[in-house]
Amino acid sequence: MNLFETTLKINGFPIATAKEKLKEIQQISEEDYKNYIFKAREEIVQYHLRNNPFYKDYIGTEDLTWDKIPIMTKSHLQRPLEDRLSEGFTKKNVYINKTSGSSGTPFIFAKDKFCHALTWAEIIDRFGSLGIDFNSSLQARFYGIPLDYKNYYKERIKDFFSHRYRFSVFDLSEKKLEEILSSFKRKKFDYINGYTSSIVLFAKFLKEKDILLSEICPTLKYCIVTSEMLFDDDERLMETVFGVPVINEYGASELDLIAFSNNEGELVVNSRTIFVEILNERDRPVPLGESGRIIITSLYNKAQPMIRYDIGDTGVLATSSTFKRPILQKLIGRTNDMAKLPSGKIMPGLTFYYVTKSIISNDGNVKEFIIEQTELDTFKIQYISDKELVHEEKQAIQKSILEYLEKDLKIVFERCVILKRSKSGKLKQFVSLVSQ
Repeated sequence: MNLFETTLKINGFPIATAKEKLKEIQQISEEDYKNYIFKAREEIVQYHLRNNPFYKDYIGTEDLTWDKIPIMTKSHLQRPLEDRLSEGFTKKNVYINKTSGSSGTPFIFAKDKFCHALTWAEIIDRFGSLGIDFNSSLQARFYGIPLDYKNYYKERIKDFFSHRYRFSVFDLSEKKLEEILSSFKRKKFDYINGYTSSIVLFAKFLKEKDILLSEICPTLKYCIVTSEMLFDDDERLMETVFGVPVINEYGASELDLIAFSNNEGELVVNSRTIFVEILNERDRPVPLGESGRIIITSLYNKAQPMIRYDIGDTGVLATSSTFKRPILQKLIGRTNDMAKLPSGKIMPGLTFYYVTKSIISNDGNVKEFIIEQTELDTFKIQYISDKELVHEEKQAIQKSILEYLEKDLKIVFERCVILKRSKSGKLKQFVSLVSQ
């Protein structure tokens, strides 16, 4: 029995129709794909201009060319959902969820049921390309979980129907990691899926124990990380101690699966149900190979407009990208996580994380760390470790930051028992508390 898809169907999501539509899109030739994208984005704009008072008011009455359509941000969507729904849609006939708030700007969103089914059709197809079947492949899930009784058991039920065994990322103590390891010895997991930082922590635990996970769990085929930055050295560590390929998944709950890496290591963008643009600060497209803001249009969401939506990330599309097969060459980080320095220089906050990581992770003492900009010239490194960093280690980190970034910065170290995560369980590597 196809339990997973049957559950979607029972809940009103036309998954069979969505899979047929996805197959139809996949069969469009490379030479015709540009026309498909242009037609689909024009149709969704016109639909919302006819049926969505909020969007009509937002865009105005002027007939705009695509590049003149205003960019939509999270703040535009922070208003009652009823004010954003298209005609014919109510809270009772749409899929409703809330963004995680990891960007600092959470909001409730809606998708029509066909659009949500299409999202699942895309996910099923991408995972299926790896030989993963949601109806039979057992997932070791590293995610957060609601702590209140009702929503806790709701997630557990969803896990059951989705063939998932969940490990809560809110407790990754030595004792819990031992329990997780014990589960891998007992259960025939096909793949790992979850937040990058939590899975990396498990990988570091295995490295200390000198354990190859695929030896104690020979059914394991892949590790799929999501929702947080994947760094090259973390990817190498996971592949070494797990003994399986690491796949990077990039998505957003309010949109869709955005990109999914293949076995060649390319992060292939979903060009079937969304349209991705890379724009500069003046909202103009940048050439392929150059970095800019990631702007996404949901081509099939009729419940509410998600058109030229600034997701808050920056990235680079490879020069080899085409309309049918865009490649996300680099995912740089969030645009709202920029560090403004005393000299006036503005740079991605993850730069601090990169530089610190190159030194702090050498001996395996530090398990996790985050960086906070508390003042214009002050950065706090909060970390979890077996033993406190000694003076020489702190000096090495400070010297590296001052050499690569800017002189006269103050670096403060704080050893912690746990690091603050979002309600969903995500770990934000860098955050600025300084107004831009």
